[in-house]
Amino acid sequence: MTAFAKQQNMINQANPEINAKEIGPQDAPASESKPFFVFVPTYLTGGNGIDSGYTEIMTTALGEYIEDGNNARYCIGVVGSGNKNFNEQYCLTARKYAKIFNAPFLDNYELRGTDADVERIYGTLTKEWAKNGISEE
Repeated sequence: MTAFAKQQNMINQANPEINAKEIGPQDAPASESKPFFVFVPTYLTGGNGIDSGYTEIMTTALGEYIEDGNNARYCIGVVGSGNKNFNEQYCLTARKYAKIFNAPFLDNYELRGTDADVERIYGTLTKEWAKNGISEE
């Protein structure tokens, strides 16, 4: 996504670049001061995520990061990934985050995604960025 965004920005500087930050268990929360999007996969253990429990694994550090301080107020959208073989669990974590953090669930892609997903999601993000009246600094 970042490489595609950089390429689009080189073609037309009106197209925003995307700066990615990976959040893991070793990362201490930082105070965000600019709008951001969240990309989150779904990894669950135990329960089906719908009526028999929801135990999120591997992505809890991201949820804690967003919850910290005022970070959630800067989250302007969530993009999810998952495996469509898991039916209703597909993108469940992203939908949960969107609801908890009062941000729109913007788009999704399966597994690692495709080039077409990258192009589509970049378009979705740039529209949401413009809709929120945000310009690059």
